Formats: sequence, C-alpha cells, structure tokens
Amino acid sequence: MGRSLVALLLFVALPIVALAESQAKNEEIYGYRGADRDTRLAEEARKEGTLVLYTSLAPSESKPLSAAFEKKYGVKVDLWRALSDKVVQRTIAESQAHRNSVDVVETNGPEMEMIAREKVLAEFYTPYLEDLPADAVPAHHLWLPDRMNYFVVGYNTNLVKRSEIPATYEGFLDPKWKGRIGIEATDMEWMATLVKKWGEAKGMDYFRKLAAMKPDMRKGHVLLAKLVAAGEVPVGLTMYNSNIETLKRKGEPIDFVPVQPVAARPQGIGVAREAPHPHAALLFANFVLSPEGQKLYESMGRVPASTKVKSHLNNFPFTLIEPATVLEEADKWDKLWDELFFAK
Repeated sequence: MGRSLVALLLFVALPIVALAESQAKNEEIYGYRGADRDTRLAEEARKEGTLVLYTSLAPSESKPLSAAFEKKYGVKVDLWRALSDKVVQRTIAESQAHRNSVDVVETNGPEMEMIAREKVLAEFYTPYLEDLPADAVPAHHLWLPDRMNYFVVGYNTNLVKRSEIPATYEGFLDPKWKGRIGIEATDMEWMATLVKKWGEAKGMDYFRKLAAMKPDMRKGHVLLAKLVAAGEVPVGLTMYNSNIETLKRKGEPIDFVPVQPVAARPQGIGVAREAPHPHAALLFANFVLSPEGQKLYESMGRVPASTKVKSHLNNFPFTLIEPATVLEEADKWDKLWDELFFAK
C-alpha cells in the first residue's frame, strides 16, 4: 500500500476515531450516578468555564435563567436565542458539518424530537426525572420536558366576565360568541389533540361547526395575547397561559380559564452527544429540572414541568400533545386545518 493512500486513510479515520472517543466520554459523564456526582459535576464544569445554550425561550426568561445558573456555579452561559425552527436548523446543520459548538438545546417538544431523530442528543441521568409527568417523558430519554405550554381560553376582563366562559369548548358554539372569539392561526396540534380526545366523529363535527363561526385567525401566540389584552379580540381559544400571565403581571386586563380539555405541549431540554463542555451541559440541564430551576420558571410566569412545583399555572387536568405524533401526522392535520379555517 502506497504511503499516499495510507496517509489518506489516516486522514479520514482519525476524525472518526476522535468523534467516537468524544461521544463515549460524554456518555460516561452523562450517565454517572456515583455518590460524588454533584460535587464532581460542579468542579469539572467550573474547569470547563462555559457552556453554549441554544434556546427559543424568550430573552425575558432565558437571560435571568442563565444569570441564576452563572451566579450559583460560576460557569458562564453563552446564550443564543431564536425561534424554534431556527434552533432546529442551526443545531442539525452544525452537527452534520461536525461543528460541535452547542452544549444544551432547549425548545418546543416536537422540535426537540426532530433534533433527537438526527442523533444530535444524548440520554442523560438526572435525579429529578421522577418529578416530571411520566406521559410527557419520551421513551428514549434523549430530551426531557422542562416546561409546558397549556392551551387555555384567554379573555379580556373588561369585556368578558369569568362566569361567562363555558366549562367546555362546545360552549363556544353558542351564536352569542360569533365575532368575539379568536384562534392562533397555526394551532393544528390543538385540533388534533381534541379530535383524538373526543373521537373522530365528534371531534370533526365540532371543528366544522367552530369553523362556521368564522373565528378571528391571528398568527402568533404573543400577538393573540396582546390583542386580547387590548380588547381587539375579546376571547382567544388557543392561548398559552404563560403569555397571558406575563401580561397580567404587568397590569393588563387579561386572564385565563383552563377550559376542558386543556391540550398541553411539553417544551424540552437536552444535552448534545458531542458537547464540547459536557460537565457544564449536564450541570445546566440538571439545574433547570431541579426544584430551584422550576420555581424560577414559575416566578417568571412560565409553566414548570415538575409535578413538585404547583401553581395556578399548572394545577388542573390536561391532555398531552405527543410530539412524535405531531411530526408524523403533520401533513394530515395541516390539510384539515386549512380546509376548515382558511378555505375561500
């Protein structure tokens, strides 16, 4: 075998070997359960000095969360925030190009599932796993739920009395609600969850009747919350209670009712298989899932995933939106949604 061919084979093989070794090292760190785990993790994370976080969590929450972690552990968080689709694109693109920059990813459950399927994330151990709702934890454990988005009914308190809000969604088919209700324009997963909860016949009959009411379709959950607070849309049927809570705490005339069935979408956190700062990555994920991190979420108006942190933001029954199902059935529900609410 010529020297040039040997050199070429080594050039190709060495990065592959190095990658495998890096992944094996990280997996060992992520799975360690020894008695000295917490001490070792904090010490090694401080030696690494920093971690890189990609998230769709708004700066009003992601920055205080990062600051609290930095203050507690002395590890700097290099924060990059974007919409969930951009988080997915950047994370996967960098992985495919073997540019291993990210340590921790935190975004919507379905998007976390997309990233997991590209083998970017690694399973990790946390002592707080049992605090999480079992139905929201994916079987592969490549990401874990750290917060929840609940689809609730929001209303302008100057225009609508709480006692007027129906106990179930069927109540909004009453003609008196025509011209007074709004829906976020991309909430197919809400419809899919309710149809599965009620059954195909009952569910689709309901949504055909709801579409006939010609609800105000507005794109963006934050926008819909602002419109309800402003009184332009008196009632929103598919609002995140975290958005409502943020405005309510600022004194806006807005509140919510967890009209049943409440659809719930988990948001997730995961650590990268090839994280350049694996100890810091695991330490941060552990912090976010701990009672301390979960209480911090609640204090900022975000809904903690932990069942140990109770508040009016999560203290009611809910029906889980399954991220894997949303991905696999997206075309079906997108088509039905468009036919119902956007057909001319």
